Amino acid sequence: MTVRPPTLRDKRRYVLVRVDPPGTQIDLKELYYTVSDAITSLWGDAVAAVIVQAVICAEGDYVVVRCRRGSERELAIALSTITMFCDSPVALRIIAASGTIDSLRDRMKPSVKASDETAPAEECRFGGKECFVAHCDGQKVDVIEKGFKNTHRLFLIKEDLEEP
Repeated sequence: MTVRPPTLRDKRRYVLVRVDPPGTQIDLKELYYTVSDAITSLWGDAVAAVIVQAVICAEGDYVVVRCRRGSERELAIALSTITMFCDSPVALRIIAASGTIDSLRDRMKPSVKASDETAPAEECRFGGKECFVAHCDGQKVDVIEKGFKNTHRLFLIKEDLEEP
């Protein structure tokens, strides 16, 4: 079978969604069924067949959901009705819609609060080298080695930083 040329393919849109509360474990298959049930219960089977939704990827607290062009509004409304996922309360916040996943990846980066910009970075020692904490989220700690050359980003947990 030959590949369809781009002019004959369906146009798709990708919706970026943030999952609240942060740190929720996301199973793509379960999320697909949850989104599918929300679309079907809100819009019905006929509109669900037009939307052709699919959960593409999950990175951190963000999820990318694909749909057919022109049905982003219906998908976003259905996503906002989801309140439970895997027996835990969640809220899906729609961040943006785009024609490519790459343009949504820029929005996935954690935003820096104004209070965090003025606060000095916490310094620590790891492996006999001076480092500063770039990001601390729960038990995960991102550390960058101080220096001009050969700086390395280390991914640690809080137990690694504690002194015995």
